[in-house]
Amino acid sequence: MTIFSDKALSQKIERAEALSTAGFVESRAELFPERGAEWIETAGVYACFDGAESPCTQTFGLGLFEEINDAVLDEIEEFFRSHDAPVFHEVSPFADSSVLALLIERGYQPIDLTSVMYRMLGADDPLGLPKNPNISTRVVVADEIDIFINTAVAGRTAETPELRKIRTALCQVGANSKGAKSFLAESGGNPIATGTLYVYGDIAELGGARTIPEYRNYGAHNALIEARLIFAVEHGCSIAIIGASPGSQSQRNAEKNGFRIAYTRIRWQLRPNQ
Repeated sequence: MTIFSDKALSQKIERAEALSTAGFVESRAELFPERGAEWIETAGVYACFDGAESPCTQTFGLGLFEEINDAVLDEIEEFFRSHDAPVFHEVSPFADSSVLALLIERGYQPIDLTSVMYRMLGADDPLGLPKNPNISTRVVVADEIDIFINTAVAGRTAETPELRKIRTALCQVGANSKGAKSFLAESGGNPIATGTLYVYGDIAELGGARTIPEYRNYGAHNALIEARLIFAVEHGCSIAIIGASPGSQSQRNAEKNGFRIAYTRIRWQLRPNQ
């Protein structure tokens, strides 16, 4: 079956990303209640707060499901202001065109782009590139969460102690999020890379890929893509999605594994004092 890149596909993708982010926020609220993490839904938009500096603090689905007007944006902006947080929206190009004019009128500016990628899944489809035989992959069980977290944090370079603490908390929250499955790649019995899979209905979202520096360009990322796609097929998913910075190594790895760009999403920020 062929699925075209259109509004219907964008609605499925954006809703899956909204649900995974909302699940992350709920996990944060449970593990770190002092953070005040929460999310709301209005006019089909999910507005998520996970801390003023968190990449999860933003909206999904703006203008994609229902009409957006000043009253809706007033409500969303007040939600973020009540948390002393900046206002960000990830906006699909399939959102109603009136949204862009409204954002500009209210003082927003575009700041970032994401390649939103997808591929169809089927039991007979090749699900990955030939992988390094020295790498094995598996789903992390409950008593191995600390191994997953330590490996994911080690996949970041040049971290200060404070930043390492923040990353550790992020990984802990992600590993305990609703709908999340954590994966490890190992070589010689040693963990070398991590990946996460979120399953919502028939959509599988791949994220959280981290490889420790000495094992980069060793094939761990591709091995984890294959492992997560196989898991997704086994659990009834028909579409896999992944987000990447345009032209990044992550985008190239995804394209090598059968993903193609569905659309490029724009991230908008409300200018201070607007």
